[in-house]
Amino acid sequence: MKKTYSVFETELRVRPDDIDMNQHVHNSRYFDYVLAARFDQMERFYKVSMEDFTREGYGWVIDTAHIEFKRPLRLGEYFLVRTWMEEIETRGVRVGFEIVKKENGKQSCAGTFHYTMISLETGRAAVIPVWMIERYSI
Repeated sequence: MKKTYSVFETELRVRPDDIDMNQHVHNSRYFDYVLAARFDQMERFYKVSMEDFTREGYGWVIDTAHIEFKRPLRLGEYFLVRTWMEEIETRGVRVGFEIVKKENGKQSCAGTFHYTMISLETGRAAVIPVWMIERYSI
């Protein structure tokens, strides 16, 4: 049976520098939104900040990303980034996400990111320590 993990939410707002020539958020910014939300959620909900990881000699890199775009975000709109663990592996995690418009709850995009834990000393994949797995297993 697959474990169910908590869903966490971060509110953000579209800034002028997020907008492309089509007058909506450039597709690359959605990556930034998910990363910003994960940094926020790591500290607030998992109680382990990115600074904690780096002090321990670890970092995260994205090795796979999948995004399905549904409807654009526009200048000034508030939106919610929801993320959750889908799977915790020996050396990585798969995180699901969706971005929804705050005004009406309609989904802007959804997808997954696969993060690999690395040793900052070697730059190579590292086994996720037990204490991190315990923090992420909520």
